[in-house]
Amino acid sequence: MKENDLLVEKVYQQARADEFIWQKAKTLGMSRKKFLQFMTVGAGIAIGSGLPRLRLEEPALAAGEVVKSVPPELFYDYKGIQQEMRWEAMYDRGYLVPNELFYVRNHTATPKIDQKTWRLRVEGSGVSRPREFTYDELLSLPSVSVIRALECAGNGRSFFESVQGKKADGAPWKLGAIGVAEWTGVPLREVLQLAGVKRTAKDVMPEGLDEKKVRRPMSLAKALEEDTLLVYAMNGQTLPADHGFPIRAFVPGWLGAASIKWVGRIEVSEKPLFSTWNTESYVLIGSDYQPNPPAKGTIITAQNIKSAFELAWDAKMPAGEHLLRGRSWSASGKIAKVEVSLDGGKTWQAARLREPNLDGAWVRWDVDWNARPGKYQLQAKATDTKGNTQPTSVPFNAKGYLYNAVVSHPVTVS
Repeated sequence: MKENDLLVEKVYQQARADEFIWQKAKTLGMSRKKFLQFMTVGAGIAIGSGLPRLRLEEPALAAGEVVKSVPPELFYDYKGIQQEMRWEAMYDRGYLVPNELFYVRNHTATPKIDQKTWRLRVEGSGVSRPREFTYDELLSLPSVSVIRALECAGNGRSFFESVQGKKADGAPWKLGAIGVAEWTGVPLREVLQLAGVKRTAKDVMPEGLDEKKVRRPMSLAKALEEDTLLVYAMNGQTLPADHGFPIRAFVPGWLGAASIKWVGRIEVSEKPLFSTWNTESYVLIGSDYQPNPPAKGTIITAQNIKSAFELAWDAKMPAGEHLLRGRSWSASGKIAKVEVSLDGGKTWQAARLREPNLDGAWVRWDVDWNARPGKYQLQAKATDTKGNTQPTSVPFNAKGYLYNAVVSHPVTVS
């Protein structure tokens, strides 16, 4: 496999899983097939000494606080450390989500970090000159700005219960765990080159300074891409504390969990790296998904295609003319079309797409509606330039990731 193939997270994660299986099967003196049988039926207990010692606890929802103001008219509050943007707050907004409205998905309370004493350590077997960087040193390096979406893997989780009657673990996000911003920072490759990254390096893993030290690996090829960043500014402002100050990783096109906040350490390794956040968390576990050792299920990579109305949930509005607005996005490409149904999916009409329509971000759209009194289920269905279309249903998984079926948005007109 060529190194450039590992730019795609799905390919990268599968390659690392295959390598893990081969190495462990060889160590235990059994075939790959036999090893997978042992893992599938739970015999890992008997061979556990050959497995990596990971902290496999699920990052729990803990009581805590965020730094910024999160009034209930703008956010749904999920135990303090997780805050979902209310879509109605975006109705008269521009293309970018302002920092004060951007959703928050933290695993712990926002840490307090002093930029004067903060250091970034770059180390591991994959670099020849391990070193530290100060905040000012990072800001003096060449910078890049990109406009991209960032989305929680659990965005839409609540619909597994409300639509399928199956409750998934985690915060009951509707569709507001998504945002588009301008991210400014130093290309990660600049830092790696200064630390003497080796040709033999395989994986790169940023690690946060939060209580759980959240971390998730990426391939060296992805780390060396121009738009894989160590971000210090968001929408032209200093990166807010809740979003990773002083520095966060930003990994466009990959799962949002790869964009680690409050980075204080980067491990560069000549061997494959694994963590709780790509073996236990952010994997699909359920009857439709098979274990993918060392992960318990199918490892989540990129997000999928979705749509949302810029409208309060269970909205109430007067009869008459209305301009319905919304946004659609896909990790696979630009949005090619959006269809809207005002009668619960019986009939559909094309929405008007409004520029810009950026790859890796989203597109805004609108439709006219002469609303008459009654109860309605509004639906929006997007298709991207790769031909991906929102489905009518998705298989359940225990942690409630990747729900992207067409959603019925309840509205009452009086």
